[in-house]
Amino acid sequence: MQCSKCGNPKVIYKREQSGQLLCKDCFIESIEKKVIKTVKKEKLLDKGDKVLVALSGGKDSVTTLEILNSFREMNLIDLCAVTVDEGIANYRQEGVDIAKRHAERLGIEHKVVSLKEDYGITLDEIMQRPNHKGSCTYCGVFRRTIINKAAREMGATKIATGHNLDDEVQGIMMNYLEGNTDNLTKLGAKTESKAEEFTVKIKPLREIPEREIGIYVVAKELEVHFDSCPYAMQSFRGEVSEVINQLAEKHPTIKYSTLRGYDKIKGVLKKEMQKEYAHGRCKRCGEPSANDLCKACSFLEELGV
Repeated sequence: MQCSKCGNPKVIYKREQSGQLLCKDCFIESIEKKVIKTVKKEKLLDKGDKVLVALSGGKDSVTTLEILNSFREMNLIDLCAVTVDEGIANYRQEGVDIAKRHAERLGIEHKVVSLKEDYGITLDEIMQRPNHKGSCTYCGVFRRTIINKAAREMGATKIATGHNLDDEVQGIMMNYLEGNTDNLTKLGAKTESKAEEFTVKIKPLREIPEREIGIYVVAKELEVHFDSCPYAMQSFRGEVSEVINQLAEKHPTIKYSTLRGYDKIKGVLKKEMQKEYAHGRCKRCGEPSANDLCKACSFLEELGV
């Protein structure tokens, strides 16, 4: 076997969907080129942007930071980062520490915000409640609110998340299976809102499979937190992920074809299905909200916090 690009016999990876064989250097280059292509194709960055990376310390967010830093080194953008500590015992602290070290390595502004600090409760404490709605439901809402608030405080013009191909396909299938057409209209490489308080969100890794990101960080010897969230497989997303991965074993192109199919219809979905929301303020926290209470504060009231 030899690398399909350069002929190097030291092949480290075979792309099942294409049969392409890659050596270490060509593999790293292919990932970085693909992300840069997505950034250009989807117009994710503008010169002078200050991009806030949602930096968990995991492989996806560290890869996002690493590749976006190449734009920073060309003086095209500035970078900063925020890490959310959800309060998960024996899991979260390692990721927080790794995120801090990457921010220090690159010399970028970095903030750590905890659920306990902002909301007075940890995810562990929420999951001990008998009638909780599931970890991902709370975590997603609280994290988005904290990250959006941090973006405003740090003067960021864009928020970059580490959503990869697997995440995006899971989101498409989950929302379709749940009949959530409104959320289906919000997926994509870039998410914008008419409300000025919401910062534009971008997904540079949207076309990179999760497995390839794992190999990328190992090939580049990047320090990452590899452990999975202990609550992940209890969620509906975990179940959907398992089904998609089983299908992908027999049909290697299924994740890309699902993404391409969605991208072909998302314009029509937005035109026909996207809801218009009034842009008011949450009466409890003052954050943007279509209702009297934003989703985060609505959850807090249900939890009695």
